[in-house]
Amino acid sequence: MSFEFLIPIGILALVDTLSPTTLSVTVYMLLMEEERLIRRLFAYLLTVGIFYFTVGIFLMMGVGSIFHKFPSFDESVILSQFMFYLGLGLFIGSFFVPAKSTPKTYKPKSKSMLAMVMLGLMTGLIEVGTALPYFAAIGIMTTVKLNPFQWIPILAGYNFIMVLPPLILIGIHLLFKQWLREPLMKIKLRLEKNQGATLPWIMAIVGLIILINS
Repeated sequence: MSFEFLIPIGILALVDTLSPTTLSVTVYMLLMEEERLIRRLFAYLLTVGIFYFTVGIFLMMGVGSIFHKFPSFDESVILSQFMFYLGLGLFIGSFFVPAKSTPKTYKPKSKSMLAMVMLGLMTGLIEVGTALPYFAAIGIMTTVKLNPFQWIPILAGYNFIMVLPPLILIGIHLLFKQWLREPLMKIKLRLEKNQGATLPWIMAIVGLIILINS
């Protein structure tokens, strides 16, 4: 089996890191500089990762069961045509989607472990509907007809890349805490200013990747 399909999936995972929600929460928590901060952040990021991983498993199994019930469907060009028109629609639609100007930052009401887990679940529930790169990656894995032993590690790797920027930021915080506050403030202001403005770019990139691979 050719593994060229991993290239667009990797690109889509990198595009998914443009979503500022998890990074905004990480920056906010790092600026608080409270005790057990790292454990709480890991609880939050782990919850987000597990949530998306679980959603991905259900989607992959659901699509696979449809193909098993209709064995002639996946041999036809219907899925390829659907992916083509979906990619075309996303790319064209990206030029007409207004960038949101109102900042939307999710902040925990308390800093307990349970609150961070609940915040992670809330982040997943709210953001999953707009996780276009993730859905596109699942569509690509479906078209190449992977078995569970192949797509589960890919799905896990994708979700790891999704939360990698916050993990890198946590690592930098641990190494250079005393010099990081001013850069964190700049990152926080930039995220708040540009939050919601990435959707048209994500739609355009995802649409192009789907078009190329349809």
